[in-house]
Order: sequence, then C-alpha cells, then structure tokens
Amino acid sequence: MTFVAKTGGSDELKAIISAISTLVEEATFVANTEGITFRGMDPSHVALIDILWPNSAFERYECDSDIKFGVRVDEFSKLIKRASKKDSIEISISENNMLLVTIGKNKKYKMRLIESSVTDTPLPKITFDVKIGLTTGTFDKILGDVHVVSDYLTISTTESGAVFSGKGDAGEVTIGMSLGKEEDDADSIKSMDVKADGTGSYSLEYLNPIVKAVGSTAEIITCEYSESKPLRIEFMVANIGRIHFYLAPRVDN
Repeated sequence: MTFVAKTGGSDELKAIISAISTLVEEATFVANTEGITFRGMDPSHVALIDILWPNSAFERYECDSDIKFGVRVDEFSKLIKRASKKDSIEISISENNMLLVTIGKNKKYKMRLIESSVTDTPLPKITFDVKIGLTTGTFDKILGDVHVVSDYLTISTTESGAVFSGKGDAGEVTIGMSLGKEEDDADSIKSMDVKADGTGSYSLEYLNPIVKAVGSTAEIITCEYSESKPLRIEFMVANIGRIHFYLAPRVDN
C-alpha cells in the first residue's frame, strides 16, 4: 500500500478539517488514484458535507489502491494548527496503522487512526430553481446581520435580486441584494439564475460555522435552493476541488 499526500501550504487542509469539524467528531477519508474524498452527515441528519480534493491539487500525491482512514477530528485539527500558513503538510500511513503528519521540513507527528466508520451516504437528488453567487465575505456579513434578531435565514428571490431576511422574538430584518454591475461592488450578488421564484428558510446554527470555517479560502460561494427544499452551498477553495454543503430547510410547526 502506497499513500502520500503533500500540500503546498497549510490553508487547504485547515479549511477542510475546520469545515468537517462543524458537523462530526470522527471523519473517515477515502483516498484513491484520483484524490481524497469525504462525505459526512451530522448526527441529527440536518446537514451534509461532501468534499472532493483531486490529486492535481497536491504538490505530491501517490496512491496505488483504494484506502480508507479514520481520524478524530479534534485531534487531527490540533496537529494541523501547528502549521504556519506557508508550511507544507504531508500525510501518509505507516505499516502499523499510524497517520504520519509532517509539517514543514522538520516537524513530524504520529497519530493513531480509528476504525473506519464510513457509510454510504447518498447525495440529495435535487433540481434547484435558484442559483446565487456571492463573495464569502458578503454572505458572512448577511448571516451576522440576520443572526442579531433570528436563528434562521430566509432567502427569497425577486426579479432583480434577492432578499435575505430573519425574524425572531427580538424583531426582524430584511436585506435586499441586487445583481452587481461593477466588478468592485463587493456587497452585491455576483451571479444569479432563477428558473422559478421561491423562498427557503435555513438554520444559522449550521450556516454560521461552515461559512466561518471555510472563510477567506473560498472567495466566491454559490447558493442553490428551491421552495421547501435543501440549500446547497458550493465553496470553491484555492487548491481544492470543491466543498458542497447541504442543509435541510426549516420546517414550521
């Protein structure tokens, strides 16, 4: 068995582990000749994360067979956080089933792997009616503005843009966003495709952590949703294929 994956810097792996940590405590990665994947769902089955990290994104990548390896996310995260921004991170698996983590040129860790608990988690088969592109910073700001008064974000489309809103015991807020015409217009919608108008409400308990976890490593995010259906957020992270995050809609009592 040969498996070695080396990143050019630490931001990519930090973003992935941080994103995974918002949902699960243990993670099983699947590696093959094409790259590394992860798919997991939170215990309440409200949110799902699907990650594709292709071999082309690594400075060095070798894998001659299908490999599954499980880690405790908090333990792995502690190791990764010891890397500076420019440090490379190399992971491999020893013959005695230890994860070998080399940070930079001279920092070497060994971490005990856990038994693989991967299950076949199917992706939702959904045709989305609305697709909105935003900068991560703009979306994070919207979530913060709404969270002041509400635990849920509601998204509605209009002819020229979208309205993000929230309502709770403390009050309510609406934030109208139009399709930007200027490249430097940061606080605007970057792209929009609406097949049918719709409204969806989604928990900030799950949205806030995932957006902050991926953070500045993803400049643009794409939100897709349909009336009363899950929200899908796509993060295009530098040197990573993509991170998809699915969140079930709020169900009114």
